Amino acid sequence: MDRRSFIALSAAAAAALPFAAQAEVDYTPGLVATELAAGKTVFLDFSASWCSTCAAQARMINALKGENPAYAENVVFVRVDWDQYRTADITKSLQIPRRSTLVVLKGEEELGRIVAGTARDQIKELMDVALAAATATT
Repeated sequence: MDRRSFIALSAAAAAALPFAAQAEVDYTPGLVATELAAGKTVFLDFSASWCSTCAAQARMINALKGENPAYAENVVFVRVDWDQYRTADITKSLQIPRRSTLVVLKGEEELGRIVAGTARDQIKELMDVALAAATATT
């Protein structure tokens, strides 16, 4: 590999690093309980790949994470596939009414929820609640 290619590849890899921290984790049974037991704050995104409201929410969440890396650094973002988990225990126990539902959990407590909302201010407020809970000193 020549020097010019190496520099270009290195720059591209460095530019991609902030986006890697922004990725959501795909839900698997037991994941949320494990994260909560470890003292983490969990931001659940119940969504479907075909849902336009879900896509709008995801764009806003990613934009806000891009503006403030502290969200991704301190909060565990979990994407729950609605098509796969709509009847799962987590969906039932949290009484999730539909896809495009966002929920923040810490310990045994639900800290906030948005159902089908896509407004920047509304999603930012929920993410701020999650960040405050994640960074609070006890």
